[in-house]
Formats: sequence, structure tokens, C-alpha cells
Amino acid sequence: MTNITTNIADELAMLAAKLRHSTVKVKSGSLGVGSGVIWQADGLIITNAHVATSKQATVELSDGRVFAAVRTHFDPQQDLAALKIAATDLKTAIIGDADALRVGELVIAVGNPFADTGAVTAGIIYASNPRVVMADIKLYPGNSGGPLADCLGRVVGINTMIANGLAVAIPSNTVDKFLSGESRLQLGVSLQPVLLGRRTIGLLILSVISGSAAESAGLQIGDVLIGVSGRLFTQPDDLTKYLHSEPSKSISLQVLRGKQQFTVDVVLQGGKTTVEAR
Repeated sequence: MTNITTNIADELAMLAAKLRHSTVKVKSGSLGVGSGVIWQADGLIITNAHVATSKQATVELSDGRVFAAVRTHFDPQQDLAALKIAATDLKTAIIGDADALRVGELVIAVGNPFADTGAVTAGIIYASNPRVVMADIKLYPGNSGGPLADCLGRVVGINTMIANGLAVAIPSNTVDKFLSGESRLQLGVSLQPVLLGRRTIGLLILSVISGSAAESAGLQIGDVLIGVSGRLFTQPDDLTKYLHSEPSKSISLQVLRGKQQFTVDVVLQGGKTTVEAR
């Protein structure tokens, strides 16, 4: 029994070491340090939109090298961003299939919580669907944008937040669609999920894109979206699910501004994931 336990511990340690090589630190704007995943050897890095809040960022690799990064893709609605650095032959993550995850499966998260480098936590899958992966695993500020990997070291999600004590990650399959620029209705804001109550999720607006539907509707940085068409948000992806399921381009958003709650009607804009000029 001791040998079996030792072998498992050794394998997990080696797995964690490999994941740390493909996990980076990301610094963007005035926010603290977040995390990212080396997606391609030519310098393409995936992180959260709420981590890469400006078009320029700084990326630190696991070996200590630091690069200036340019944001090339941006979808605040799905909380995803892609960065590009001038490096080649990077140690890329192995990308897995989030659709194949099973409840109870062992997963590992790597990131830079509180600016620590390559911190590792482990847990199990709590629930998984095409739009969100939830795991019983510890995440802290700085883990955002880092990898959630299965027991074989394949990245199956990008960690984004904690909700009701559970880690929430964006499925790897969603990242592939994000990079391809799949068309969807756009609100035009950068959002960060926040926990408002035991069963209530809010979406904090970090930025409003100039000329967007959100700007036209008068939404502001610091507003918290709490529901749509009379339905309060209980999961981080509720707004995304609603926009995918509703054919209408006009929605009614419930907004919290300070202590005031009100409703805003928004006419959405069609389009693709923003692909930004380098």
C-alpha cells in the first residue's frame, strides 16, 4: 500500500511540474498578477479577459524570462483573452476535451495566487457542461487565467472564479471556438463574476468598449449586472447562456449601481470575437 501511495504522489508531483512549465504570470493594467496558459509554442497565451484588461501586458515565464505581450483576441462576455509574445519553442500545455470530463474525476489547478509562482491545488470535478466546468478545488486571487487539468495533465479549462465554494473554469472547447472567432451577440463590456449572496452571482463591469451596445445603454464601469429579463444570475455563465438561447437582439438587464437597483434595455450588436491589430 505504501508503494502505491508513493507512486501516486510521485506522479502527481511530476504532473504538477509539467503544468507549471506551461503556466505564466500575467500583469495588465493596474490590476494585480494573474495567470495564463501557453496554448501554442509560437507565443500564444490564453488568459481571462478580466486579467488582460488592457491591450498591452507583461508575461513572465516559469523560467523567469519576462516578455512584453500584445492582446490579440478579446471576448469579455466569455471572460477570455489571448496574448502574443515574441518567443518560440515554448513549452505548451496539452489541451484536453472538456466534454469528456466525468463528475468525480481528479483535477489539478495551477496559478499564481497572491503573486506566488506556480502554486498547485487538487480536487474533483463537481459538474461539467459545454459552457462551464465546476470543481471542488481551492482557487485564490491570482489563479484567474490559469489551467485546470485532468489527471493526465491535459488542460480542460481556464480558471476564472470561485462561486459558492466551487472553482469555476471556462471549458477548453470554448477556448477553441473563441480563437476561431465564432459569431455571437455582443454586449461590449469586460465582466468579472462576483459573489453577492449564497445563491446570487453578479457580473462586475470592469470596462465598457467605446461604441458598444453597453455604452449606448448607459452602462458604466463599476455597475454590477445581477439578472436578465427578470431572472437573477445564479451561475457565472447565465448571461452567456441567455444570449445563446434567445434570438432577440434586445434584452432587459437588471443592474446594481451603488445601492440603487434598476433595469436597462439594451440592443445588442452582432459580431465576432474581437481580433485586435498587433
